[in-house]
Amino acid sequence: MGYTFNFILTILIAITAGCGNKDSGNKNNVSFNKVKGVRTEIFVSGLVVPWSMVFTSPERMLVNERPGRLRVIENGKLLETPLRTFDDVSSNSEEGLMGLALDPAYSNNKFIYISYAYINDGELTDKVVRFTDKGTALSDEMLIFNSIPAARFHAGCRIKFGPDSKLYITTGDAGKKELAQDLNKLNGKILRINSDGSIPSDNPFPNSPVWSYGHRNPQGIDWVPGSEIMWETEHGPSGFDGPGGGDEVNVIEKGKNYGWPEVSHLESKVGMKSPLLVFTPAIAPASGLMYKSGKIERFKDCFLFGCLKGEGIMVIKLDPNDKTKYISYEKIETDYGRIREITEGPDGSIYFSSSNRDGRGRVQGGDDKIYIILNE
Repeated sequence: MGYTFNFILTILIAITAGCGNKDSGNKNNVSFNKVKGVRTEIFVSGLVVPWSMVFTSPERMLVNERPGRLRVIENGKLLETPLRTFDDVSSNSEEGLMGLALDPAYSNNKFIYISYAYINDGELTDKVVRFTDKGTALSDEMLIFNSIPAARFHAGCRIKFGPDSKLYITTGDAGKKELAQDLNKLNGKILRINSDGSIPSDNPFPNSPVWSYGHRNPQGIDWVPGSEIMWETEHGPSGFDGPGGGDEVNVIEKGKNYGWPEVSHLESKVGMKSPLLVFTPAIAPASGLMYKSGKIERFKDCFLFGCLKGEGIMVIKLDPNDKTKYISYEKIETDYGRIREITEGPDGSIYFSSSNRDGRGRVQGGDDKIYIILNE
């Protein structure tokens, strides 16, 4: 068949001492409050599936709730009235109001970008829309990018600006896995566009937004500080479309093929990029943060992401000599249920959200919540 199948690695990891320790092989339930050097506090509660969050200032955070509300948190308080409610959003399953990003020149132009699923000519589709943030309302709606294939499952759709000031968009295979290999389709890709929606001239495929392909459902991307090295997280198959597990961490390179659905787990094939890490059983990676400030020493030079099924935060220590590689990894398991988004605040604190009201979690009092990680 043109590829070799390696033994599927089962990863059950628990935190022991600090970022940089090797897997102990034990599976413990260690909450943040028991992890040496850091503590957590509830930042806000009463949210419904917070999918993305960004800081517009040290005092103000915007949060996308998947059912279709853009919420505002000011000075640590969740405002009752949404900044905007998206009436056309489709939120029947995994799809909904998803990606949220600030323009690199936000401080001057106040542009924000939002991706969400909606019905377009009878088809479920993702789009990216730009607005001007007026503080108490959004104005100047402009459609930036449309017709991204979506579905109730595998809908993408993380958006983030890279160090090159281009907007990157992750797309799921939308249940049509064979199209992840088709460069004429947007299923199962990472896209790269200009901030006005046009296609950059230096993209790898002429007149195409495709940056990389062969993805199943990527939902986390970020870059190593001071470089253009992109790390990515991706959901592996769920049984109906391949053996369960196989969640991935990849380093994304321009124009490269990441294999889905021709290979998954620890399979490999000539001409296709293999993942850095594969997690079986599934942990369901839902985000990605390259920690930049180093204010919290234990997470310095680490890539972090929330785990939905894994109910914790994975911490990967980068190799200081080659930041396309890692030297160790560990998972902080929490008592907070399913963990989705994770981001860094202007002060270097780390914020992460629960996702217990998404239909697959055990709802706890006050859910969903955003937590803040602080130095002890």
